Amino acid sequence: MKSINWKLCLIADQEAVGKTYLIPKMNEALKAGVTIVQLRAKKLKTREFLKLALKTSDIVKSRNLPFIINDRIDIVLSCDADGVHLGQEDIPLPFARKILGENKLIGISVNTEKEAVKAEYEGADYLGVGPIFPTSSKDNLRLLLGLDGLQTIRNKVNIPILAIGGINRSNAAKVIDSGADGIAVISAILGAKDIKMATKELLYSINLKT
Repeated sequence: MKSINWKLCLIADQEAVGKTYLIPKMNEALKAGVTIVQLRAKKLKTREFLKLALKTSDIVKSRNLPFIINDRIDIVLSCDADGVHLGQEDIPLPFARKILGENKLIGISVNTEKEAVKAEYEGADYLGVGPIFPTSSKDNLRLLLGLDGLQTIRNKVNIPILAIGGINRSNAAKVIDSGADGIAVISAILGAKDIKMATKELLYSINLKT
């Protein structure tokens, strides 16, 4: 895969907007400059998830952007996505790499220095670090890292970091200045009345220097 622009990852969460609206909203965000798409559909049955993934894959790949699947290695292989994003309770990274091979991206969600260092050592291509700020997108939230926690993890690893959790246009610049290579968002884009404007404002904030 060519060099990746990590700046703005849209987590296209089916549960956040529903299947009917997800692809139209994702399209608007892509037109406005989203650089990576991660598809998440934790409650969909396998066939429904695959159907959605195939549609999404065609759209994202037509723009030559990375397309990542959350959790499901079987869906990655079935729709030839560019990679998978795994949590701490998912299949261990070495096994995922054995299945997917060296040409697929593997991202790992981390919340501590120890998890981050371990993920890099085991061969993760990037880290999802968070939650940085309070968010309503996930239940059972882990320790809030804040900007200091993000910076601490940045100092421990060399692979790209996507920061996640409560990030919006008002704090995105500080997140980047604290060491993130990019941000991953759900509601900051999918929950906006004007998807294109929200995306453009995030990109503008990312490029600001505080």
